[in-house]
Amino acid sequence: MRQIIALLLITSVILLISSCGEIKESVEIDRIFSVWDKPNTPGCALGIIKDGELIYTKGYGVANLEYEIPITENSVFRIASISKQFTAACIILLAEQGKLSLDDKLSDFYPEFPDYATSITIRHLLNHTSGIRDYLGLAELKGLDDNDYYEDFDVMEWLINQNNLNFIPGDEYLYSNSGYWLLGQTVNKVSGTDMAEFAKSELFDPLGMENTHFHNDHTKIVENRTSGYVPDKNGGYQISMTNLNMIGDGGIFTTINDIKKWDDAYYDYSILSEEFWAMMTQKGILNNGDTLSYASGLRIETYKGLKTIAHGGAFVGFRTSFVRFPEQKFSVVIFSNRSDANPSKMSMEVAEIFLNDKLIHRKLDSDNDEILKESDTIEFSKEQITGYYELDSTSYEVIVKIGINNDSLIVTQQWDDSSYYISKVIGNTYRTQPGGSNITFIFSNIKDGFVKKFKGIHNGINYYYHRRKSFEHSKINLKEYSGNYYSKELDITYQLLVKDEKIVILIGNNSPMVLSVYDTDQMLYKFNKLRFDRIRGKISGFELDAGRVKNLKFSKI
Repeated sequence: MRQIIALLLITSVILLISSCGEIKESVEIDRIFSVWDKPNTPGCALGIIKDGELIYTKGYGVANLEYEIPITENSVFRIASISKQFTAACIILLAEQGKLSLDDKLSDFYPEFPDYATSITIRHLLNHTSGIRDYLGLAELKGLDDNDYYEDFDVMEWLINQNNLNFIPGDEYLYSNSGYWLLGQTVNKVSGTDMAEFAKSELFDPLGMENTHFHNDHTKIVENRTSGYVPDKNGGYQISMTNLNMIGDGGIFTTINDIKKWDDAYYDYSILSEEFWAMMTQKGILNNGDTLSYASGLRIETYKGLKTIAHGGAFVGFRTSFVRFPEQKFSVVIFSNRSDANPSKMSMEVAEIFLNDKLIHRKLDSDNDEILKESDTIEFSKEQITGYYELDSTSYEVIVKIGINNDSLIVTQQWDDSSYYISKVIGNTYRTQPGGSNITFIFSNIKDGFVKKFKGIHNGINYYYHRRKSFEHSKINLKEYSGNYYSKELDITYQLLVKDEKIVILIGNNSPMVLSVYDTDQMLYKFNKLRFDRIRGKISGFELDAGRVKNLKFSKI
């Protein structure tokens, strides 16, 4: 009888715990994640915080495919660049303690850097306005990938060897993992202990974040750790993890329950002061006086009229998002263990369920959406659409070619030379065929007989392209570009050679990649651009722009 009573009590407790997570919006929320809410697939952990309470938390999918371990609110995720706000927090705490100033120079801590370090401040590093080249970009340009191993010593050596910056400090904003890695190294120097220990004693322990740490030892066993995955070509998944020990730009492991305690600290000044949060949320200012939307590891923006404080993360098989609506005391956290996830978009879909009556809904979300107005009123022929188009971006060189094959429009992506067909939906709106990447193309702006713009929509994100000027490829003599090119800053030689009437580039032991010629003395591979230099008419070298690495010089040997 006692056993029956005990069993009934245990069952009642379990039912009570389960029912606490149920809210009237749960069906609508679960619909957003339904594609992951099944066995044998990675997914995510979701946390919804309102007025200081974790009102809904749920795991969708599997934390470890090998053992079919489900994701829960206690699953530990690598949260990638969301970690940056914790690195910034360590710096702000040291500033509060009088151990450093945000206006201290990089050269004060690292005299071995080139002279430009005298113009870079801690504040520049916090706001991504330092101009320092991104070390992950440098690693890729050295021929390394996520499976290669290197250490803090190597990263410091790479950065010290950079003779130039991407731009004058304070002139521009360009996201740089190097800046936050250097901030982490600075915490080590100033505090006299490793940042992982400093953060534990000064942040995580006081806030009760027992399952949070900076992961600077890839051999460390982590209870309830979630594995990261990337989809393979056969409809399955491959493990996507890292053996790198760098922290500062990333490296935080945490849970939904722990991140809720961090969110609480934003409103409760008993542990982290009001002054602390004022410094954390102080937006960067450029040399020309323009104010950025970026503060110390935080993006401070608006979403449909409401203020947001947010950041996302993406590294190996993890994609994460943490968005706070401070004036509504409402936050959404999504930690995903699959590389094809878009948690930032999903976070806003969740937020709209709760904040819909407070959001400002507009039919047109930017001036560029004049494209939508034209898509149904003027119809273009396939011939008017064909040509080369370039993405409107200051960070990456992205070019697509749209041509005609078998009387259908075919899109070729310059960065991987892959192609796919698009079919008309209505007017000048086209879409990829079923089973593909589900990209929508909306063409507009007819001039001189050709379309000048299109808007691409993928995973809810808008991308705007403009037509490039026509270029006669037959005038290019590919052989004159062949040869070896050396970068002193990377200490690596690239080989360019002509193969099967195409010019390819060899980097380290990697497979050759085809270079796309798209202008006089300009070529592309992946998202990288080579701009060739000449002396007395002969090729002397090139400068390489590769996203967060600009103007890297190579000399022809």
